[in-house]
Amino acid sequence: MANTSDIRKGLCIKFNHDIYKIIEFLHVKPGKGPAFVRTKLKSVTTGKVIDNTFSAGHKIDDVRVETHKFQYLYNEGETYHFMNTEDYTQIQLPESALDRPDLIKEGEVVTVIINSEDQMPLSVEMPAHVILTVIETEPGVKGNTATNATKPATVETGARVNVPLFINEGDKIKIDTDKGQYQERMKD
Repeated sequence: MANTSDIRKGLCIKFNHDIYKIIEFLHVKPGKGPAFVRTKLKSVTTGKVIDNTFSAGHKIDDVRVETHKFQYLYNEGETYHFMNTEDYTQIQLPESALDRPDLIKEGEVVTVIINSEDQMPLSVEMPAHVILTVIETEPGVKGNTATNATKPATVETGARVNVPLFINEGDKIKIDTDKGQYQERMKD
């Protein structure tokens, strides 16, 4: 048993007869009244995201988990296949277990969170950023260089990302997987 002071991003808890992963949290100490923790929880079984507020000191039932490195192999519809990098065993996960399935490419190494009690995979944690190639974008117009002007681009995984005007097709870009935003252009 843990309490609200143990809440952190990525913690898995039992809540409302399901297992949820904390994806956002904020400790709030108002001027009047007791402190509380505002959270955003993602169900590891359905992928549904809910908001919940815990009062300070509230007991939460945390789930013991272990993490393993897995390499993404391929997907069949909404089923994603991964291989353990240590013992080469393969697992299949539903699309709802991934936070950003549109940013994962074949060969990418991710962290899979596994429930220690029953060895069931709970969710997939992407690396902090991925490097992908731009396959489609409109050319930047000369003179159209207002501050922070962006244009839509499609990367090799099919994801759409807003990029600065100087990015062209074939460029490799670094994308923040948490927000799905462009970070920088990579040099070859």
